[in-house]
Amino acid sequence: MATNTSAKKTRSQKRQSIIRIIIMAAILVCINMIAAFYHYGLDLTKEKRFTLSEPTKKLLRKMDDVAVIDVYLKGKFPAGFQRLAASTRERLQSFKDVAGNKIVVRFIDPFEGKTEEEKGPIFQQLAAKDINGVNLQTRDEEEGYAEKIIFPYALVKYKGREMPVRLLENNKGFNPLQNLGTSETLLEYKFANALNTLMQPAKPEIAYIIGHGESIGWNTYDLLTTLTDKYKVDTFDLAANMYIPNYYKAIIINKPTEPLDDKEKFKIDQYVMGGGHILWAIDQLFTPMDSLNAGGTFMTLDYDLGLDDQLFKWGVRINRDVIEDLQQCLPIPVQVGLQGDNRPQLQNMPWIYYPVFTPTSSHPIVKNLNAIMGRFVNSIDTVAAPGVKKTILLQSSQYSRVEEFPVRISLSILKYPLTPDMFKKPYRTAAVLLEGKFNSIFEHRLAPSFLHILQDSLKRQYKPVSDSATSMIVISDGDIMDNDFSQSQGPMEMGYWKYINTRFSNKEFILNCLEYLTDPSGILEARAKDLVIRKLDNKRATQEKVKWRIVNIGIPVALVLLFASAFIFFRKRRYEKK
Repeated sequence: MATNTSAKKTRSQKRQSIIRIIIMAAILVCINMIAAFYHYGLDLTKEKRFTLSEPTKKLLRKMDDVAVIDVYLKGKFPAGFQRLAASTRERLQSFKDVAGNKIVVRFIDPFEGKTEEEKGPIFQQLAAKDINGVNLQTRDEEEGYAEKIIFPYALVKYKGREMPVRLLENNKGFNPLQNLGTSETLLEYKFANALNTLMQPAKPEIAYIIGHGESIGWNTYDLLTTLTDKYKVDTFDLAANMYIPNYYKAIIINKPTEPLDDKEKFKIDQYVMGGGHILWAIDQLFTPMDSLNAGGTFMTLDYDLGLDDQLFKWGVRINRDVIEDLQQCLPIPVQVGLQGDNRPQLQNMPWIYYPVFTPTSSHPIVKNLNAIMGRFVNSIDTVAAPGVKKTILLQSSQYSRVEEFPVRISLSILKYPLTPDMFKKPYRTAAVLLEGKFNSIFEHRLAPSFLHILQDSLKRQYKPVSDSATSMIVISDGDIMDNDFSQSQGPMEMGYWKYINTRFSNKEFILNCLEYLTDPSGILEARAKDLVIRKLDNKRATQEKVKWRIVNIGIPVALVLLFASAFIFFRKRRYEKK
């Protein structure tokens, strides 16, 4: 009898054990199924680097169709590219957490399973979509060193349209680790910006103002070509039109060289009062480099544009001077002698009149941007303007100064040693963002007869104050948007300085300015995330190695022993009672 009871008890315990295992397995399966649909992570970084910004979340919730994102980072890569691929996967997963099944992500190796003959057409197809390969040397344990073409790009497709996204940054002044960190930081902005662009029913319209000797031609080829990718760009003759239509999201006034009269300033004034946005790029002084190349010297002349009162009313004054920067400036080729065949011997020498601006502002327009080059830049002073907020975007370095008009520019300055103690006017402003409700400069200045004609003939009401808060950006360099030209290559990229084979971030800066002025979604905010590369303190690591070994090895072992001892103790007491 006792034997039967014991057998029944054993079978019961086995059944209970099997039931517990089945229940635990079911719980684990349910947890995994839930985790597959609901992904959540904790961002423990101080700068919240992995948390989506609110404008990005708002954009993703507005999606009414499926976006397919092809990422061309699949395969065996060096550690840096593997990290970039993993970061891209994590960032797109955070997009899926918000947008759900409206985001489809595919990691693709475009050359997988393809023969050498088939790779050529694929390469051309991707290049036609502005997806260009990077020739990378890799090391394989079996084959040794080999060359491999990698495409650090993604292609975003939405509603029959597509847009490439470059995943890897290549800032000349950064080391590979910094470039990788910048690339990871900008992933959210790049993908959100691509989606935002594709979701727009039509391109925003902007106007490029002409009629006063503005810069236009081969030297603005890259600017206008680049803008047409994202905007509908019109050239707008300010003198030939009665007013500036407010369907233009922004207007660009780029290096006028002829004065603007009150009628034309009135058109600009009322465009701003109607909520319009302006990107100004103004040179106050005429600086003919041709004269410098011919005679070695020239005197600057005043353009006398007549814009001083208008800009002053809105919060800035562009001074008639030239910023000279000793610490950060471009080199120019200078003849230092003759070669054996009587050809001139040229040497690149620093030209203090061509400052290079390294952005230090935390504003999203310039955050995480590489250096921006300028040429004969005037300084800007901010002045009181009720209701207008001013944000400085670009400044010269610590070792800079200004030379007041009239300025004599001469190559002879290169013959004399320049020392930092000669440059005692640091951080001269070269670009300012103005935001708020602007006041008209024509208030109490207009005759009643003119106001009557304005209302009856043009059906337009004079506005002394802007309808709503608006914005404008003032840059005191009329060459910042220019591109160089080569007889062999044609127009070059904006910001490219051929004498050192370096492209500066002028193009990205101008595009960011226009995006900030024209896009109310605030996607640009994602650019403002801090890039913090935390390096190991080798000295501290050596001094505290025993402590951290105990923390990383001793404490986990101690915890395991503690839990094991507690488990044995309570189990022993349980069975002793029985």
